Amino acid sequence: MNTEETNVELKEAPGKDAEMKDEKDPDQVAVEADASEADAAEVDLDQEEQEKQPMTGGGGGDGAADAPCTGGEEAKNGSVKVKILEDEEVKFTGLNKEELLRVAGSPGWVRIRWTLLLLFWLGWLGMLVGAVLIVLQAPRCRELPETNWWNKGPLYQIGNIQAFTDMQNLKGLEEKVNSLSRLKVKGLVIGPIHVAPPDEAMSLRFEEISKEVGNLNQFKGFIQAAHRKGMFVVLDLTPNYQGSSGPWFSSSSVTNVAERLKSALVFWLSEGIDGIQLSGVEHVASVVPSLWTDIRAIIQNRTDKYPNNRVLMGVTDSSSAENVSDLLSSTGVDLLISRVLSSGDADAAERAQTIQRLFSSHSQFRLAWSLGGRNEGHMASLVSQALVKLHQLLLMTLPGTPIFSYGDEIGLMDEATKFPKMLWNSDEEMNGTLQEEQAERLSCQDFFHAVSELRGKEPSLLYGDFILLSNSTSSLAYLRVWDQSVRYLAAFNWAGEEAFLMLSGAAVPRDAVVVLSTNSTVLPKDSSVDLTNLRLGPGEAALIKFSSTG
Repeated sequence: MNTEETNVELKEAPGKDAEMKDEKDPDQVAVEADASEADAAEVDLDQEEQEKQPMTGGGGGDGAADAPCTGGEEAKNGSVKVKILEDEEVKFTGLNKEELLRVAGSPGWVRIRWTLLLLFWLGWLGMLVGAVLIVLQAPRCRELPETNWWNKGPLYQIGNIQAFTDMQNLKGLEEKVNSLSRLKVKGLVIGPIHVAPPDEAMSLRFEEISKEVGNLNQFKGFIQAAHRKGMFVVLDLTPNYQGSSGPWFSSSSVTNVAERLKSALVFWLSEGIDGIQLSGVEHVASVVPSLWTDIRAIIQNRTDKYPNNRVLMGVTDSSSAENVSDLLSSTGVDLLISRVLSSGDADAAERAQTIQRLFSSHSQFRLAWSLGGRNEGHMASLVSQALVKLHQLLLMTLPGTPIFSYGDEIGLMDEATKFPKMLWNSDEEMNGTLQEEQAERLSCQDFFHAVSELRGKEPSLLYGDFILLSNSTSSLAYLRVWDQSVRYLAAFNWAGEEAFLMLSGAAVPRDAVVVLSTNSTVLPKDSSVDLTNLRLGPGEAALIKFSSTG
């Protein structure tokens, strides 16, 4: 606060004549001055609510008159320095504690407070009721089923290491791991690779790798490389894979072979493999059931040392849906590879009935689908190269685990052997014919990769129900549906002429979107199609999607 300072000097009277002019007695003047000052002080006290009292001080010496002053004045040599305060700005500092308590306790404020509290709770209750209604009205989400690694993507069989790689051994197989991982396959089924002279039961050496394909260190390197890429390894230990004698040789030797197999299983599982494949399981399970139970326990039971699930895959020559269903129950294998889809006499209608029967009788996570194998050969040789993409799409979209032989992704054909040399892409200069052949292989491989990637990540293709929509001797259409996820419709035409599928119903909207097709010129990706009049050309297939709300 600024103050103005005024110096007032009190001097002695100049003379006697001046004193005579003053009609009043000096003592009386002093008394009156004191009274005036007292009156002024009382007025100040009233104005300032008696919070402050002005200080008055008397001048001393040589008859100096008394003068009012404030704190901080200085008196020196008969002079008094007086500070005059400016008017203070009035500021509102709010209610003090006592005033707040008086207001809070007033009846009006109590009513306001209870009204606000009631409105708050009513609003909160309204939001709670709204949230409950939303939850009750929302579609219920299905709990994801428990699955194993072999249910999450296709399996890729390499039945002959020498035919698969240029190096013709396990070291060469390790070098192809990166290429295999780009196919988005989940597991690799290798072999058999153990020493097994044809039809010589006593010469079997399950724990020894044939020198023609490499050694144990190379096999370990391959397993580690596959695991780093997120792929699992299954070893085929079918005993007499090079001979012609029945499953596991004969009834007289099967007990001995099964006992030796048990110790071999422990050895290979300790080396890090993730499963075993065996042919002729139905015979062994019936002839030596106790040994078969032991074999199953070694592979399928988890331990502290091997906490992850390991798959037991069986192989049968049966093509009957009833027989395959019975074997799944009696043998207890996790997956059973059969010939239900590769029967030469079966048409599309019979295939659809087989699929429906197996899906209705067993969990889809125990079903396996394949075309070809060690004994049958490659897919392209069984169905023709023109229909390879169609069958790739079929296996990948059925409810179960798709299993392919090496080279099925490029349409590899059998020649003089069921194990033709694998064809790898080359950067070398080629003539027109070879360029066209390589371009066709690449197109087939890209299609395989696209479907495989979808199969591994889309819930409807991983876990979805199988709903048959259309079925004839030459065409097939079905839905894969899981909860509120995107739904997929797979449609196929095996005929040599155009097919018209009229798909309708509560589960199917009128319009949907093409995900991919075997003829992208006619049905390009992301194009819209009318499902009430879906046209498929000769040998064509398409995968179509739509939302769960239609």
